[in-house]
Amino acid sequence: GQAGPRHGSAPDGGSSDFLPWFLGMEDAMWNCVSCEMWSAYKMKAKTLISKVVPVLKVDGKWVRNPMVITDKYVDDGEIVYGEFKSGGEGKEARAFVKEHQPNADFELLDKEVDKIVWTFANLFPGCLIKSIDSIRQKKKFFWDMMKNANRHWLAANMGGEAFLGFGAFNTKKITGKDVVDFIKFRQNIAKCATWDMDMFAEVMGEPQK
Repeated sequence: GQAGPRHGSAPDGGSSDFLPWFLGMEDAMWNCVSCEMWSAYKMKAKTLISKVVPVLKVDGKWVRNPMVITDKYVDDGEIVYGEFKSGGEGKEARAFVKEHQPNADFELLDKEVDKIVWTFANLFPGCLIKSIDSIRQKKKFFWDMMKNANRHWLAANMGGEAFLGFGAFNTKKITGKDVVDFIKFRQNIAKCATWDMDMFAEVMGEPQK
């Protein structure tokens, strides 16, 4: 996603608060710092979500996301379930999705939402909201503890790394790149280069011809 070190930010007030509660520390750390996209199936395997349903229907049959490995759990000793396919297999899967996505069918998703709503409807409302608030309070505790520092840092960061990261992300259609030249940026920092528009121009992508 956009909120992370790859694009000039940090996932404060969200992932940095609650992921260490839900994942192992290494998974939480990697997810927060890498800006790596996780598929819904990987998130389900790590118990971050409770259900995944297909929305592609081809020739009357439901097709799970073909861009993601869902037909095996381990390959050569590595857990591969939920990982995105790569190479030619990934390219073929993306083409398949592009072809059939316009006819996406949300029938199964609607059924799951209806199931949740009906489950909630058959609970005491006061006890339901108390249960939800009690669970969410753990996340809120860390937000309340860090919110002032987070807000001050985010405000200051908008004139530095966020200015570069967001700028690169938003000008991808012009430059063909959604990130800065990180190595050049680090070299400029090591040389104590002035943080000015000239330095920024050195690390930002140039308009494509």
